[in-house]
Amino acid sequence: MSPRGVAIPEVRERLFLAAERVLDRDGPTALTGRAVTRQAGYAAGLLYNHFETFDDFLAEFVLDRAHHRGADLDGLAARTGTRTVRQNVREAALSLLGSNMLALGGLVLSRPALLARLGTMMAGGAFDLRGGERAVANYLEAEKQRGRVSGDIDSEAIALAILGAVHQVILTYGPGATDLRDRAARVVDAVVATLGPDTGNG
Repeated sequence: MSPRGVAIPEVRERLFLAAERVLDRDGPTALTGRAVTRQAGYAAGLLYNHFETFDDFLAEFVLDRAHHRGADLDGLAARTGTRTVRQNVREAALSLLGSNMLALGGLVLSRPALLARLGTMMAGGAFDLRGGERAVANYLEAEKQRGRVSGDIDSEAIALAILGAVHQVILTYGPGATDLRDRAARVVDAVVATLGPDTGNG
């Protein structure tokens, strides 16, 4: 955050939305400060009233959007006891492969310095990206109570394994890989298959 002023939440969100549009439409190489402010309808220098550098902006943009994607998994709890555990977990995990997340993966891969900056920011505790893990772990705990998964599983470890594997697939094979969903689904299915006999084959 820039010492030049406190970011107004509406301005910050509008800049992030503009960055999403530029990224989705034109790709990571087109994502510049000028392109973002132009898309948002702001003067070229406004971004730097709220962020020290463009790299600071990009890091907060990526972490904010990743946080929202994790929060989207909160709806998993409502599926407890419905369909099969395999279907529910697979659908939730593969939702992370939506176009927005793939675009963010492409951005990070195109800027190695950004990946290092993200690691530093997360290590400092400024951002909590574990919402998705908690959502999956809480869902598995609820299914334990219904006897649909084994009672002795480590729900937190399983959640980390599933979501970590999906992120690893993105970073290893690249967001443009044609078999990305298939690779991620195979990993999710393999993990879910260890959870007990009632997880389902659907």
